[in-house]
Amino acid sequence: MYEKEVDQLQKIIDESEHIVFFGGAGVSTESNIPDFRSADGIYHQKYKYTPEQVVSHSFFLRNPEAFYEFYKDKMMILDAKPNKAHLKLAELEKAGKLKAVVTQNIDGLHQLAGSKNVLELHGSIHRNYCMQCGKFYDASYVKHSSGIPRCECGGMIKPDVVLYEEGLDQNVIYKVVDVISKADTLIIGGTSLIVYPAAGFIDYFNGKHLVVINKSDTAREVHSELYIQAPIGEILGQIEIR
Repeated sequence: MYEKEVDQLQKIIDESEHIVFFGGAGVSTESNIPDFRSADGIYHQKYKYTPEQVVSHSFFLRNPEAFYEFYKDKMMILDAKPNKAHLKLAELEKAGKLKAVVTQNIDGLHQLAGSKNVLELHGSIHRNYCMQCGKFYDASYVKHSSGIPRCECGGMIKPDVVLYEEGLDQNVIYKVVDVISKADTLIIGGTSLIVYPAAGFIDYFNGKHLVVINKSDTAREVHSELYIQAPIGEILGQIEIR
């Protein structure tokens, strides 16, 4: 399937020297990590609060116990493994073709696959800090803590993820704008382009090839040279490194 589209993508990658990948939740669904908005995603499951409410800054401060119950159960999938998309992107970087991965995901699977230059717009479940003394804790500590994870000093631990109502890290923003503006090819994959400001970063691309690989339609019109409506791992898994 998708032979024609894969051939076209292969040709684009072959002639590119400065590729940047911009990805979202759809990159990790093939690793059995649920996304938020698809038919079987987190938004369509039933909870006392909506996921958007739970993962907001104000809710975290007001009701940390309910936040962590949801967060540990639904957003910390620590046994997930990289899929074909993660692995191929790491190969492309190793070959010198791919210069950066810009991700909206917080699962750390790009790094686990071997990617080195990963710009995490929304942080990572693998970094957690005490709000009182700043001590670092890994994901396993948070996942397996009872109730609200606390530091040995007694302070509450907060994951280094960008919650609703919080701003993005300015240093990450500068780096993302820089790598996208320098790219000759931008591959957008596994994202509906709904979440802002993240989705707005693609406007900084002024290179030659714009490719979109996503199972569903994107929320905003993107004038891509190639649009493949398919699972991203299935497509990237067929690409050869030359």
